[in-house]
Amino acid sequence: MSAADFLLAPEVQKLLKVVFAAPTTKFSVAELAKKAKLDADDVERTQEHLIKSGILTRHKSEADEPGTVEANMSFVFYNELRSIALKSFAAAEPLRTMLRSKFKDSVLRAYILGEGKEATIELLVVHGQQVPDEVAMSAACQKVSAAIGRHLQVHVISSKRHAALAMRDDLGRKLAAPTAFEIIAEGETKARRGVERGGFLQSAKEKLVALAR
Repeated sequence: MSAADFLLAPEVQKLLKVVFAAPTTKFSVAELAKKAKLDADDVERTQEHLIKSGILTRHKSEADEPGTVEANMSFVFYNELRSIALKSFAAAEPLRTMLRSKFKDSVLRAYILGEGKEATIELLVVHGQQVPDEVAMSAACQKVSAAIGRHLQVHVISSKRHAALAMRDDLGRKLAAPTAFEIIAEGETKARRGVERGGFLQSAKEKLVALAR
């Protein structure tokens, strides 16, 4: 179940996922049905509702071409709807599901840093003691990218580097920006923080003290 289910019907979510991935593209009913994996009748009924609500804009047919719709970027709640989509069905939920199922032993935390040009989503993955397999991570991200219709830019860093990020770092600035949000918190997976070198020294000191007693 999507976190947006209480606001948007499943058919609406599927159409908005397609339209918001390419907001300046005009889609016919057949194209939306294929991309959203819905029946043409469901697409027509849902898009009529979205047109009447002002979320989509209709373009009349020209010559033998079918009529099309596109995102209405002047809609008063366009930015809010796009943000809801990004934080739920259009990005966060598919990415969270993939990371927690395939990389639960290595992914400690994860963030969506924001949305760039051409609907590219920037993802920050923080690993723990185990480092996720690069080939497997790349393949999994490509699969999610195809499913949500967005390009992904992925950064994978250690928990040590994550703790040291500062505003002078490019990633640190992006992580501190209001557009960034966490999709996996520490403790939600089986991953554990990497043991710092200082931790070994401290442990050795404690053992020596105990032996001396």
